Amino acid sequence: MTVADCRFDAILAGDAPAWFVLDEPEVAAFLDVRPLFKGHVLVLPRTHYETLADLPQGLIEPLFGWVQRISAAMPAAYGAQGSFVAVNNTVSQSVPHLHVHVVPRTKGDGLRGFFWPRGRYADDDEAERYARRMRDTLAGVSEAR
Repeated sequence: MTVADCRFDAILAGDAPAWFVLDEPEVAAFLDVRPLFKGHVLVLPRTHYETLADLPQGLIEPLFGWVQRISAAMPAAYGAQGSFVAVNNTVSQSVPHLHVHVVPRTKGDGLRGFFWPRGRYADDDEAERYARRMRDTLAGVSEAR
């Protein structure tokens, strides 16, 4: 998909409709057209970046600052008791333009756990190997263990 084909870029350019809740120079937010619950908001950078890893350092605070404020506003705006905040990167990302889901939540709303099956590590050693691999990767160690 090219940027020209991006549904979110079309919305941001005014070429496709959306229900905006925020329209700032660097960040915009609008209602998801297929909400998990009514009031489900998508928060995104105006510039096209496909994944969180692509987002420049300077846009982290503007994007997640607004995610935080929108999440905090959900109880007052929708009578919610809290919120669910999620980012998909490539897998399950229906539009390849970085966006953060902020979903109002109330106790007993029917959403159980996560949207995907959960598992366990075989043992503490396996868990430690996974933890070490991530620590090493974050530290720039190229050797996989």
